[in-house]
Amino acid sequence: MDIKLNNLNKTIINCKKCPRLVKFIKKVSSEKRKQNINEIYWGKPVPGFGDLESKLAIIGLAPAAHGGTRTGRAFTGDKSGDFLFKCLHEVGISNSPISKNLNDNLKLKSTYITNILKCVPPQDKPLTNEILNCSHFFDEEILNLKKLNVIVALGKVAFDNCTKLYKQKFNIKKKFTFKHGKTELLPNGLIILSCYHPSPRNVNTKLITNKMMVNLFKKAKKLAKF
Repeated sequence: MDIKLNNLNKTIINCKKCPRLVKFIKKVSSEKRKQNINEIYWGKPVPGFGDLESKLAIIGLAPAAHGGTRTGRAFTGDKSGDFLFKCLHEVGISNSPISKNLNDNLKLKSTYITNILKCVPPQDKPLTNEILNCSHFFDEEILNLKKLNVIVALGKVAFDNCTKLYKQKFNIKKKFTFKHGKTELLPNGLIILSCYHPSPRNVNTKLITNKMMVNLFKKAKKLAKF
């Protein structure tokens, strides 16, 4: 891993700027779920992972309480991640259809996965100041990816927060619209592609299907040019 990115990830992992989130992570990591009762939770902010030469970035809003917060890797160890990586493997972005833990030898092709917020918030609802506290981490991650062409936003909340950060940074009023499969041009020239979140609810109600997500990532690869 690049030294600059490695140092950024260390800073993210050690961040304690948001007391409410620090407290909630501690609670989640000590109470645990029944099926994970014997596991030692990661219990810290979750940095992004992937290829520094990435042309594609996949972003969510925040780590899952018993997914990333448990395993230490975004979209790893929960049902949303299971669905996502099955689709990523199908289109040749991931070398494995399963993302279990930090030691599973998972590798991504020209892709970086991260969350806008590095800590799980209570009820998955971050406060405005928490998003702002974390925004410079997300900004630095994106700036480190020098070959980046496309961002796939998983879910409307991630999309809204990502575009909001860009609007604030570049002081623009443009309205960005979330619609599955729709592309928008960000003020720095990157393309943002909307994708329904692969949550169990969305998958069970067929708001998003395997075919829909596979097709979307085929489109993302084409737009990202790899």
